[in-house]
Amino acid sequence: MMIPTLILWGHALAALLFGALALWALRGGGGGGVPRKPLAAALVMTALWALAVAGIGEEDLVTQIARGARNLAWLAFMIVVQRRSGIERPPAAIGTVYGVVAVLILVALALDATAVASPEIAAKATEAALLLRMMVAVAALVLVQGLYNAVKPVRGSGMRPIVFAMGAMWLVDVNILSVAYLTAAWPAELAAMRGLAMALIAVTIAAGLQRRGEWPMQISRTVAYQSLSLVAIGLYFALLALATTAIAAIGGANARLLQTAFVFGSTAAILTLVSSTWLRAWIKVKLAKHFFRHRYDYRAEWMRFTETLGEPEDSAPLDERIVKALADLTDSPAGVLLLPHAETLCVGATWNVDRTSLPANQGEDWTRAAIDPALILELDTPAGADVVPASIRAWEPAWVIVPLAHHKRLAGVILLARPPVPRALDWEDFDLLKAAGRQLASYIAEERAQEALAEAQRFDEFNRRFAFIMHDIKNLVSQLTLVARNAERHADNPAFRADMLATLHDSAGRMNDMLARLSQHHAARGEAPVATPLVPLARRVAKARRAQRKIDVTVTGDPLAIVEPALLETLLGHLIQNAIEASPDDAPVTLAIGTAQGEARIDVIDRGCGMSPAFIREKLFKPFVSSKPGGFGLGAFEAQKLAAEMGGRIEVESSEGHGTRFSVVLRAAGRTATEIGKAA
Repeated sequence: MMIPTLILWGHALAALLFGALALWALRGGGGGGVPRKPLAAALVMTALWALAVAGIGEEDLVTQIARGARNLAWLAFMIVVQRRSGIERPPAAIGTVYGVVAVLILVALALDATAVASPEIAAKATEAALLLRMMVAVAALVLVQGLYNAVKPVRGSGMRPIVFAMGAMWLVDVNILSVAYLTAAWPAELAAMRGLAMALIAVTIAAGLQRRGEWPMQISRTVAYQSLSLVAIGLYFALLALATTAIAAIGGANARLLQTAFVFGSTAAILTLVSSTWLRAWIKVKLAKHFFRHRYDYRAEWMRFTETLGEPEDSAPLDERIVKALADLTDSPAGVLLLPHAETLCVGATWNVDRTSLPANQGEDWTRAAIDPALILELDTPAGADVVPASIRAWEPAWVIVPLAHHKRLAGVILLARPPVPRALDWEDFDLLKAAGRQLASYIAEERAQEALAEAQRFDEFNRRFAFIMHDIKNLVSQLTLVARNAERHADNPAFRADMLATLHDSAGRMNDMLARLSQHHAARGEAPVATPLVPLARRVAKARRAQRKIDVTVTGDPLAIVEPALLETLLGHLIQNAIEASPDDAPVTLAIGTAQGEARIDVIDRGCGMSPAFIREKLFKPFVSSKPGGFGLGAFEAQKLAAEMGGRIEVESSEGHGTRFSVVLRAAGRTATEIGKAA
């Protein structure tokens, strides 16, 4: 009693909904994107059929006539949609299919009428009519799938939900008619569910009519593949059940053994097929070709493309990732990157390729001028085979050559291997490969630019060091020149000879230090910062310069500073040299050591020409700017840099015509050297 009630009320609800939709469509629902009158006619026929099922019954001739009229009305609606402005006119073959399906509908109705008129052949006529209606439903599903792909996204149109609803309607018919044909009995349970399904289909059509723009939902390729996989698994288990049932009927005493062998054998065969790379590639190509408007899911492909390129550097070199990213787009199993070298090409990175399998001179007989950066060459076509040189055609898997163009210049060429399922490239493949090739060319150009920049930076670092060395050499030359000049007058003086030997030893040591600093492997810091007494260090520096100029050392206290002694000696050497060069020949230079406000200080004081405030503010600590003729302008700059490395700073007081005071301010160690000596 429950099932007839569900059939009655379910189909009655569906009839009510379809009737209301017909009135809405006639009154203008659905906007300009849907042909209203053909749709209204189809909706009315569907409402009458549902009403007939609810009120008269499924097997009555009137109900079968209503079903046929419903199917014909929907076919007419599909033809109108196909021929609407803006949608491609269907080929003659499709029009023939529509005609054949309409004929099948009419023949099935004739058989139903024959069954009523001739009871003696009623069973056979009914079975034949049922088979014909199954063929109509299957053919209609194929036509719906083609129509869904043909419908273009049009603003203000909700056609795709309506087409999807038509497919659902005929899919329900296929299931019910298939079960009825196989079981030779009408499935009342499924018929009861059909009423509710038709009501949901009516709601879907209403949603399409309500929407004033293209339906935003699109079927994901991943979902489609997984759904088809589930359908395939279901069919496999259904066939397995039918086969084992048949074996049980004819196998006799060995039925159980035969069933077990069949299950294991068929499962092994299916797993072998599923694990086949060729089969998976073939299925993917066929599904993309027949189920989707475009061959590629561009969003998914581009996400995978960028993820491959963006992998960490330690995973694979960029050139290899470039080849893999392009090969994945076309399911190519391997690839080779050919890079420009002089006027020819040479083998660069490879992906899934044994380099020993490549021709020894691959690409070298192909000049860069002979390659069109905008032309993708397919070696399986006569045009591609004629242009491509023998060294590339000698690699047997070679399939497609994709130039990588960057600003109309060739950044490289990628040679892809033939995929498991060979196919000819179409316009969609060419467009995708061109876009990907331009993107990859920009990556290659950026990497080459980064390499050039790194090389320029290495040269810049070398030049910077060399500039400092030249400055130090100039200071040494000045020091040695003064020693040589004084040696003419004081060569017989033992004290002078001792100073001269100390100066020569110091100069030789400084020259060795310069060579070490010029090396790119030289560490910037030779010693760790330590608490260093400043007075002995200052006296040592003053003594080394005594052959050049008299240097007075004045001390207030016994300060201790956190410094690197070698760097501080170099810093004081620059400042003292600048002071000597700025002072008159008979004017001494003073080193004043002391403390102020908890900081250690070394003042380098001269009585030279001095500097203006503007020069101190704008030019003093800039490299290659000097107030002295022939000066390099690096002494004060490097002194400031060395002071900053030790956590200190340089302060300047100067007055034009009255001299200059450079104050080196350093971090004090907390206790004086005298206090540390007493504690020890």
